[in-house]
Amino acid sequence: MSKQTLSFQAEVAQLLHLVTHSLYSNKEIFLRELISNASDACDKLRFEALNDNALYEDAPNLEVRVSLDKAARTLTIADNGIGLSQQEAIDNLGTIAKSGTREFMGKLSGDQKADAQLIGQFGVGFYSGFIVADRITVESRRAGLPPEEGVRWASGGTGDFEVDSITRPQRGTSVTLHLREDADDYLNAWTVKGIIGKYSDHISLPILVEKEEWKDGENDQPGEMVKTGEWETVNQASALWTRPKKDITPEQYAEFYKQISHDHEAPLAWSHNRVEGGTEYTQLLYLPAKAPADLYNRDKAAGVRLYVKRVFIMDDAEALLPVYLRFVKGVIDSADLPLNVSRELLQESRDVKAIREGSTKRVLGMLEDLAKQEKDDGASEEDKARYGRFYSEFGAVLKEGLGEDFGNRERLARLLRFASTASDTVTVSFADYKARMKEGQDAIYYITADTLAAAKNSPQLEVFRKKGIEVLLMSDRVDEWALNFLNEFDGTPLQSVAKGAVDLGKLQDEAEKQAAEEAAETFKPVLAKLKEALKDKAEDVRVTTRLVDSPACLVVTDGGMSMQLARMLKQAGQKAPDVKPVLEVNADHPLVKKLDGSVHFHDLAHILFDQALLAEGGMPEDPASYVKRVNALLA
Repeated sequence: MSKQTLSFQAEVAQLLHLVTHSLYSNKEIFLRELISNASDACDKLRFEALNDNALYEDAPNLEVRVSLDKAARTLTIADNGIGLSQQEAIDNLGTIAKSGTREFMGKLSGDQKADAQLIGQFGVGFYSGFIVADRITVESRRAGLPPEEGVRWASGGTGDFEVDSITRPQRGTSVTLHLREDADDYLNAWTVKGIIGKYSDHISLPILVEKEEWKDGENDQPGEMVKTGEWETVNQASALWTRPKKDITPEQYAEFYKQISHDHEAPLAWSHNRVEGGTEYTQLLYLPAKAPADLYNRDKAAGVRLYVKRVFIMDDAEALLPVYLRFVKGVIDSADLPLNVSRELLQESRDVKAIREGSTKRVLGMLEDLAKQEKDDGASEEDKARYGRFYSEFGAVLKEGLGEDFGNRERLARLLRFASTASDTVTVSFADYKARMKEGQDAIYYITADTLAAAKNSPQLEVFRKKGIEVLLMSDRVDEWALNFLNEFDGTPLQSVAKGAVDLGKLQDEAEKQAAEEAAETFKPVLAKLKEALKDKAEDVRVTTRLVDSPACLVVTDGGMSMQLARMLKQAGQKAPDVKPVLEVNADHPLVKKLDGSVHFHDLAHILFDQALLAEGGMPEDPASYVKRVNALLA
């Protein structure tokens, strides 16, 4: 291939400008990103060599070398990993904007600390070199290709780049940064080693830096540091999870989390364990502090990396944890799986099933430990608040487990938190509710709605408020679906206040029951007329025992699909049955009393139904007709 000058794709050119100017105050992250890329290249070689050992080219010891040339003002990061072919250099470094490029640019917030983490998350870390360099030269050869098929890529980070063929005896890639005038710090070996220790100590490959020693000057010339021609390893060169826990500091755990998750915040908690027995594996699992933007995408890549005997296999091993724990980050290193394990094999492996079960229990254990701190008088205020922080970010996803993980359903139920008519904050557990139940109360009452305000102001709560009975307020989209799989808690049934007839049992005195029965009997003729007027909208019409101040409300039959769930399914493009609710009317309300004998009976009946539908969070099927009816009565 003769030398070519090519233009960056427009998005890449824009990205270069953003990276150079948006991350300038956090310059040192460039070295973290380039070393991480070098490590990934070695991981890819290991993986491909599982099927073709010749790719090692008689040089199986993988490493990353960082060298400085003060005279030339260059800093070079070199690896002997998989390398790039000529076409890969063009595709990956210039003309094809990776899928993450546009998303990365949209995520830039102006917070330089946060943006510095995003650069790696979206796979554009290579371009961070332009923060400190006014020119970058890449020389590479892909493992398995002949020496004469090497490639040199070079760019000043403006509008174009050059690509040329070279002869390169060794496989792998070297990235040479031609440093800017204000980047002198990165020509200092101590500075470079300090950055490596800060960000890359956990990299499992040896990171080598050229040794230097002090040489006194001659003839009154100042002394200086000079290279010895030897290399020294400046990181621990062992995977963090393989080290004894006692030898790892909290700061090292947190930095490793940031590296694998590309999250700038420290994790809420982590668990590091070696499991022995029938299936042997090491797990290092983290609970993040913040939810990612794609948390509710159930098809998103999982956050757990799989290694086999410390060989990287894949970084989105979804089979290792259930989908409802997709927010967990970390590493699982198996001693038993074959090195050539495929995704299909992961789905079928007994060892993977054991790892999945063990890891799920470990994560739930971490959550239980956090939850216990909420009520621990000896815990700090920060520790007491940690489970609340977790739940506000991930609680809705955790609820998915009720329908997906029957074996852990009871443990999950204890971890759930809700608002209630006794607490506006989402802090009430089922156990808290049970402890406050009134004497004679035989059910845990709850209501689901589209928003917390809608739940809190629902007319279905009126009789419960009157009697001082607490009701859990549920407003997550997943609540209605999830509670189909949870019928009771610790032997106490769960009862929706918007399903079936209200039966307060011992909490309702005989006089109230008799009054309700008499009202239903007296109101029979009106109920019959309402049923006829609303036969296309309502399954039934009956006198209510749950309303105090409102004229009417809508409920569904016991075991029926709620109107909220039906709406949610339709909005998601899924099939849902048409739900015909039951209209309950308050026989003591003035509006309802006026119905009998009114010349506007038909219009009032429809207004009553549509207003109840609005109060429930729905929308009249024909809003224009509803408005016309209301306007006619107001005229």
